[in-house]
Amino acid sequence: MDIYNLVSFFGIFALAFFAWVCSENRRTVNWRVVFWGIGLQIFFAFFIFVVPVGSKFFLVVNNVVLGILDTATEGTKFLFGRLALPVGATNEYGETSLGNFLAFQGLPTIIFFAALVGALYYLKIMPLIIRGFAFVFTKLMRISGAEALCASSNIFVGAESALVVKPHLAEMTRSELTTILAAAMGTIASTVLAIYVMFLNAQLPTIAGHLISASFLSAPAAVVMAKLIVPETEIPTTLGLNIKPHYEKEDNLIMAVVNGAWSGLRLLGGIIVLLIAFLGILALLDLLFGVCGGVVNKWFNLNFDWSFKSILGYVAYPFTLIIGVPPSDAFEVAQLIGERTVATEVVSYQHLALLIEQGKLLHPRSAIIASYALCGFAHIASLAIFVGGIGALVPEKYKDLTRVAFKALLAATLACLMTGAVAGLFYSHGSILLGK
Repeated sequence: MDIYNLVSFFGIFALAFFAWVCSENRRTVNWRVVFWGIGLQIFFAFFIFVVPVGSKFFLVVNNVVLGILDTATEGTKFLFGRLALPVGATNEYGETSLGNFLAFQGLPTIIFFAALVGALYYLKIMPLIIRGFAFVFTKLMRISGAEALCASSNIFVGAESALVVKPHLAEMTRSELTTILAAAMGTIASTVLAIYVMFLNAQLPTIAGHLISASFLSAPAAVVMAKLIVPETEIPTTLGLNIKPHYEKEDNLIMAVVNGAWSGLRLLGGIIVLLIAFLGILALLDLLFGVCGGVVNKWFNLNFDWSFKSILGYVAYPFTLIIGVPPSDAFEVAQLIGERTVATEVVSYQHLALLIEQGKLLHPRSAIIASYALCGFAHIASLAIFVGGIGALVPEKYKDLTRVAFKALLAATLACLMTGAVAGLFYSHGSILLGK
């Protein structure tokens, strides 16, 4: 274990301390949630990174995901031809790729994975797995069954996670609402996993396994951060109860696949709209900052980059140091984390792949930590999506949701950083988990 591993270890608790400082009620924190939440993360990461059986299991999962991803692209290749071929690939007709086109290569796989999840729900495989994780969270951390179930669901699905606890939403406390929002934004959905794998697979051959690992780690991390920032001061109606997921079962497997695919199409449309809107807004902000900053630089003889990405990078910079990113790479990673806040993780992962390809990250651990720390929907766009989506299910809770929304976003961001710190703790140069 080198110095950076130790920094990552202490960073886990430093992030928890920062969340406690930001707490709205520092005297009523349930420390059992904090210690068991952190303990679950460390235990899972130790099993994956250190235990030989866990490492082999990790590689099996990575290969399975890559195999599924290969089948997911068959439909896009049929529809879009050479446009769907990733860079460097050649199809059965000898045609080569025309370049990197996110709209034709990565985004359409969302429809396939949404259909697959729909099938797994119909076959009762997904509900069984979710209930298993929820049982562990409920018993060990002693949180309500509803929020445990929702947090567990977010390991696998995204915006639809609130539906599994729909009958209990109206009775949820402020702390429970914060937890389900933080869990939703602090994790990723399996439907978008393929996009990030496509970006980084050439640079990090085992990225699929790492992203799945990150999603497992981030769920308890989100619960920890949410309970530190908005502690429970009431008694939840499902406290300690192991409740069943609520979902509307389709008439047959075909309908489950069809409706899953349609929900994936809606998600795909939402992502496209958000990328167009927020990247445009970010460019406008950069233009305004650049004009104003140019005047300031001229007055004070400075050479400061006044882009919005750089400004957010300075805010995130101390946190990247805390989670164990070497100082030489800290600002580059900080900019990615800051960028994710406004431009979504899709853009940040794309830029991470570019940094690795150009050799701008000097330490391999920086790329691994960044891939874990970026693994979440912790940005403004998803905040609007989740608050609006849950508010539509329970309009009477809309005011409470808006009041805790930015606290949940902070909790989700800190949860992603904690996940990066846990990965940094067990990082070992030359590990088989890096595909060396």
